[in-house]
Amino acid sequence: MGLFDGKVAIVTGAGRGIGRTEALLLASEGAAVVVNDLGGAATGEGTDATPAQQVVDEITAAGGKAAANYASVSNWNDAEALVAQAVDTFGGLDILVNNAGILRDGMSFNMDEAQWDIVIDVHLKGHFATSHFAARYWREQSKATGAPVNAKIVNTASESGLYGNAGQANYAAAKAGIASLTIVMARELERYGIRVNAICPVARTRLTEALAGDVMAAKEGQFDQFAPENVAAVVGWLASDLSDGVSGQVVKVQGGQAQILQGWRPLTEITATEVWSIESINAGKDQLFAKSAPGVPEFFFTV
Repeated sequence: MGLFDGKVAIVTGAGRGIGRTEALLLASEGAAVVVNDLGGAATGEGTDATPAQQVVDEITAAGGKAAANYASVSNWNDAEALVAQAVDTFGGLDILVNNAGILRDGMSFNMDEAQWDIVIDVHLKGHFATSHFAARYWREQSKATGAPVNAKIVNTASESGLYGNAGQANYAAAKAGIASLTIVMARELERYGIRVNAICPVARTRLTEALAGDVMAAKEGQFDQFAPENVAAVVGWLASDLSDGVSGQVVKVQGGQAQILQGWRPLTEITATEVWSIESINAGKDQLFAKSAPGVPEFFFTV
């Protein structure tokens, strides 16, 4: 018996890297998987059916069930059709793993409109579009039966979006949005039995290899801390009933390390009993922007 016997999953961006390992893991545990991948370049251009089909072939050769989907998750109609394909082909939907992404890096003063738009579309809109149609399907199922549906969404955020990374204004904004979207949808969908979580993966993919080069390469005889399989295991756990009660969380995974990341919170405070003025704010600046405050990055004070 597999952990996902009888379950149906969609994994977006599953033709390569982390998405591929996620799809293979879910299938190895019994899930029927819709493998979505546009097959474009790392920067988003072009299409190629080969990556998604190769993963489907791997799954079916091992005795599993899978179907390929080559649509762009940033297209609203295609996202709806992706969810419909899972339901029509395999009889339902239980798990959605949003993984599809691209890079169009550039400094904010050099980035053009096209670089901004395509990254926001693929990451942020792409996560929301698929989640929207999956949530609508599950909500209708719950209303029809009067019972929770026991479904899961696992999103893919990034430390770049939570901590900021120079040269990635578009990517960081999208990933920060995904982290917030995860929390919002977890609150909205809890009543229907839908859990929503996100991961912040640090692993070897064609996107990270372009930036990190050989730094992430596997070293013979050593634990491969950048293997995408490390990430897939966390995603598999979040997508399973073993993680019952866990929702609205952002989990960073890098090799043998897993962390819970949380968002904005008060670090310091000043108060006033009268309407604030520029002078009164300035009088409390040393306390408000105290360098000793835990979690306050030093670069905030370099202006």
